[in-house]
Amino acid sequence: MNNKQLGNRIVELVGGEENIRSLVHCATRLRFKLADHRKADKEALRNIPDVLTVVEKGGQFQVVIGNKVGKVYTEIMNDHHIQAGDSNNQNENNEKVGVVSKVFDYISGTFSPLIPALAGAGMIKALLAILDILKLINIEGTTYTVLNAASSGLFYFLPIFVGISAAKKLNANPFVGGAIAAGLLDPNFAGLLKATGDLSYMGIPLIVSDYSSTVFPLLIAMAVYAPLEKIVKKYAPDTIQLFFVPMIGILVMVPLTALVFGPFAQYISLGIGAAVTFLLAKSAIVTGILIACIWPILVILGVHWGVVPIMIDNFTRGGDMIGPITAASTFAQMGIAFGIFLRSRKNKDLRSLSFAATLSGLFAGVTEPILYGLVLRYRKLIPLVLIAGAIGGAIVATFDVRVFAFVFNSALTIPAYTPILGYTFGIGAAFLAGTILAFTFGTEGKKKDTAVTEASSVQTEGKPTKTHELTSPLKGEMIPLENIDDAVFASGAMGKGVAIEPTEGVVHAPFDGKVATLFPTKHAIGLINEDGIEVLIHIGLDTVQLNGKHFEAFVEGGSVVKKGDKLVTFDIQEIQEAGYKTTTPVIITNTADYLDVVPTESRAVSLDQKILTIVK
Repeated sequence: MNNKQLGNRIVELVGGEENIRSLVHCATRLRFKLADHRKADKEALRNIPDVLTVVEKGGQFQVVIGNKVGKVYTEIMNDHHIQAGDSNNQNENNEKVGVVSKVFDYISGTFSPLIPALAGAGMIKALLAILDILKLINIEGTTYTVLNAASSGLFYFLPIFVGISAAKKLNANPFVGGAIAAGLLDPNFAGLLKATGDLSYMGIPLIVSDYSSTVFPLLIAMAVYAPLEKIVKKYAPDTIQLFFVPMIGILVMVPLTALVFGPFAQYISLGIGAAVTFLLAKSAIVTGILIACIWPILVILGVHWGVVPIMIDNFTRGGDMIGPITAASTFAQMGIAFGIFLRSRKNKDLRSLSFAATLSGLFAGVTEPILYGLVLRYRKLIPLVLIAGAIGGAIVATFDVRVFAFVFNSALTIPAYTPILGYTFGIGAAFLAGTILAFTFGTEGKKKDTAVTEASSVQTEGKPTKTHELTSPLKGEMIPLENIDDAVFASGAMGKGVAIEPTEGVVHAPFDGKVATLFPTKHAIGLINEDGIEVLIHIGLDTVQLNGKHFEAFVEGGSVVKKGDKLVTFDIQEIQEAGYKTTTPVIITNTADYLDVVPTESRAVSLDQKILTIVK
């Protein structure tokens, strides 16, 4: 499935264009604002091979698809009439969103569009640090000055970008938001910092602060400006709205921010920083463990961007200490993936998936493929990643590591942290601990290759286990899953199974159970039996593009079925003439719940012939 097809499929399953209020994306996920979350088919979305998972948080419907999210987002916006950004203020859907969720959604929605620019500028900072360490650049020279300006300019003028993005998030005029922030960075205003004596504005005491690189003052200011703009628009005559509305906005908000929001936000930010510093002083080890363990949970929930403003505000106050500790968690996840890669020598699919996920983390700092593709899939890895992260977090906190620019936590950005030795030691320990723990206690590793018999129970590593047999749902030629022309299914990312090249276009129920999911296009069906075995039967490759043509379903979602019942028919010849393969993967989607899923030897199969043995 290419990016265009994936985008169209996701739009369809979230309820279509008419159910989408707006769409933004971050590093790994599409963030939808839906009119009605009940119209979205979460199970069908999760069953798409390219979708890692679905998360509902902060009023957003998040579809996690990994590193190619930007390309999929572009295809969606090109093919559909969907509003870019987020309309959180248009709370017309029936979902009730709590105050905390709204705050996180506001912060996350403000920073998501800024992340590429922040990451790019941060990488230049890291590059300059590397060049300086290698003595390849003169830090007193013009070249360094120009490149340093390229990396620092965004952070100095960050309030302007935050004002623009936050106003846009709240459906206010983004350029007025930027103008309000610019007023606080004006050299004449900044010059008041050097003034002696008491300062006042219209008789009100004025506390002047340096607003460069700050975040919270503008987040608060835009939350007030957005409703103010609506009120002024409502009562201002149409003939003067063009200049009157922005004039009032700037006239009111710049002084108000300088007098109230700025000092308040500064105190809050200082308080948070002081709290972290206090905890570090009391027990750096405990603080490092706590932050490192909380971080992957925030990432999974999709609210981790809400912490970014705190980190950025720390840059001008002696450096940020939260980011380095979260890096320990990030590298622990990479270690888990690498440990699984080393352990799964006999499982080519898992080995390939874990290696790709390791590289994604090491060189891009993106670990969602590890969290969703490995850690949540094999839940025994959850305590391992927390332990490894806690080890690294404690070490990083003990060395009081700081960072002064926004960077993704990857191997390429190590020079951005100070002291480098303490940081390297911390993340190295987290990576090593993750690797050792995953290799020793992880999945798909050193276990005896016990032959699976057709008996109802066998001995695996000396312990009695139960087995379930899955019979073929259609007639055809059985082939190994890794041999099919679909990278996602072949990699085992969706689970273990087999593929069948059908000779008859009829799919039958392989057991008594119910229909968990029937795709609207009828090309795929999910089943579950009374023992909890979940099976996905995906008729053909990329056949979703046929939009149901040449398929006929005889059941619907939730239908109770008996073994042998006819579920779906399809026209093999017509599908192949349309240019699609009819190779049908049969996948155990909850593979992680079992000790193993063992396919029988590839051969011609008919109904009632065993194709898989599930070992529990």
